[in-house]
Amino acid sequence: MRITHKILSIGFAAIVAMTGGAARAADNDTNDPLYRLALGEVLSQTSLSFWDSTLRLGQDVSYGFSNRFSAGINAHYQFDFDGDEDGFSNIDIGGNYRLAWPSDSNSRIVSDLLVGLKFGGSSHVRTPEYADTIYYAGIRMGRQWTGMTLAATLKTSWIFDDDRGMAYIDLSPEAYFRINPNWRLGAGFMLRKATKPHYDQEWIDFKVIRQYGRTQYLAHVDYEFESDEVQVGTRVNILF
Repeated sequence: MRITHKILSIGFAAIVAMTGGAARAADNDTNDPLYRLALGEVLSQTSLSFWDSTLRLGQDVSYGFSNRFSAGINAHYQFDFDGDEDGFSNIDIGGNYRLAWPSDSNSRIVSDLLVGLKFGGSSHVRTPEYADTIYYAGIRMGRQWTGMTLAATLKTSWIFDDDRGMAYIDLSPEAYFRINPNWRLGAGFMLRKATKPHYDQEWIDFKVIRQYGRTQYLAHVDYEFESDEVQVGTRVNILF
């Protein structure tokens, strides 16, 4: 983990050198990949996505236990209009710990530790994301300016399941742009390498966000290169 932290630090330090000085990101910008819940804040995220004749509903609730640590729980339910892969995905309990704030170093790089557990879920859903039990851990690093955020997440998952047991690593760089006080744009890429190569994935995603006070509305389009799969969806973030 220390080696990974050092490699990502060097990469973001180079970005900082090219782009210049620091500035604080916008308040209540809950879709910013480096957003941090403050003590006592609650974030509700309600999502809806559609792909390949499947509709998925999701709900996530997170709470700020301190200015460094937050945790949340989420679950999804999907409807398969062309098959029998209906049901709840799983319960996902995860935590996020802020290792470094911008003020902690001259480079002003932010870093977070991510840990979590997924368990349960229907045996009929089609992805190993929703196998019996999954443990995951990772690190996210990035840099915030007034107009944009650059971040990258490196996460490893261990999947325990009689049929789909495996491990994989996800690398997810992303860019997030604050166009004006009300509008945001984002783009990202996710590369997944699995111990079962059949489950390797390469996703690219684009999103647009509209902010109203402490509420954000998001629309996104995602494309997976290995399967030519297209996914569209929306999400509503409400900060209490």
